[in-house]
Order: sequence, then structure tokens, then C-alpha cells
Amino acid sequence: MDDLTFEDWLAIGVRRSWVGAPVCYTHDGLPMTETESEEFYEHEPCLHIMRCYEDDKHKQAVEADHAPSQWRRTNRGL
Repeated sequence: MDDLTFEDWLAIGVRRSWVGAPVCYTHDGLPMTETESEEFYEHEPCLHIMRCYEDDKHKQAVEADHAPSQWRRTNRGL
């Protein structure tokens, strides 16, 4: 498993239905259940999002402007 690439890992998750289809938050909205949608502003359900980057330069630019990405990466040793 050490030589498993990110693309391989993601493909396994997609094949096993462990992740939803890729969508654009800006144009498609956030994928939620009806209950999550109803509770979104009252109870703030935690919906995990995985941002995919075009390349390392894009990753650095996005994370430079997003503090949670910085401290979550640092706190998890990623």
C-alpha cells in the first residue's frame, strides 16, 4: 500500500461508493440530505469537503489564503 498513489486511492473510494460524485460548490451547491439542508443554519452540520488541486503551485496558493487548511495540515502532520 506504500506505493499507492492518490489517484489510485481516490479511484478505490469512488468504486466502493465511499465518496460522492465530484461537483462544483459554486455552480452545483453543497451536496446535503434534506435534514442537513433544513438544519444547515441552525445546527451547522459538519460536511467534509476534499479540495483537489491542479498542481503543487495551486495547492500552495489556495492554502496560503485558507487558515483552516494550514492548521489542519500542520496538526495532522500532512
